[in-house]
Amino acid sequence: MSKLDFKKEWSHLYNPPRQDFVTVEVPPLAYLMVDGHGDPNHAPAYREAVEALYAVAYKLKFMSKNELGRDYAVMPLEGLWWAEDMDHFTVRREKSAWDWTMMILTPEWITPEMVTQAKAVAGAKKDLPALAKLRLETLDEGLVAQIMHIGSYDDETPTLARLHQEWLPANGYVENGKHHEIYLGDPRKVALAKLKTILRQPIRLRP
Repeated sequence: MSKLDFKKEWSHLYNPPRQDFVTVEVPPLAYLMVDGHGDPNHAPAYREAVEALYAVAYKLKFMSKNELGRDYAVMPLEGLWWAEDMDHFTVRREKSAWDWTMMILTPEWITPEMVTQAKAVAGAKKDLPALAKLRLETLDEGLVAQIMHIGSYDDETPTLARLHQEWLPANGYVENGKHHEIYLGDPRKVALAKLKTILRQPIRLRP
């Protein structure tokens, strides 16, 4: 049985350049999602959200493989980030003011019924406080600008400032959705200086 890797299938979505922003059209995609608020380094809700997402994502992978004969690689963690005052995110980085939706992309053949079953199995084996908040939802971002960031998450600020203060105005675009990050590296296993993170911003032409 072959294993599908969406990062390779959709390389134009998951391998942007490091040097400059590129635009790409993102189709509607289904995600496991959990919403939360607060500093991801300290808020228990963040750790609980990630734990629940991975537990259900791996249950679904094995259900798909064993019951449907369709195997795939579990996708990396992703996140939508925003704040009431976006300067708290893009410039001042006041993490306690952040809102977020943590996500894992899910194949189109995974049904809501399968997610309900996977949640039940995962919850029976381990206490997962965020499990009740976990949902399956389609995200339709459309046109986005994105770039590959190499390094610590805290070093994103200059790139975000360049995107919002220079690149978008210079190219006639405005924001059209929440800031989106895709984490291709695990900070527990990779040096911070080598972490790869896709920074993605939905955009539209300025009216």
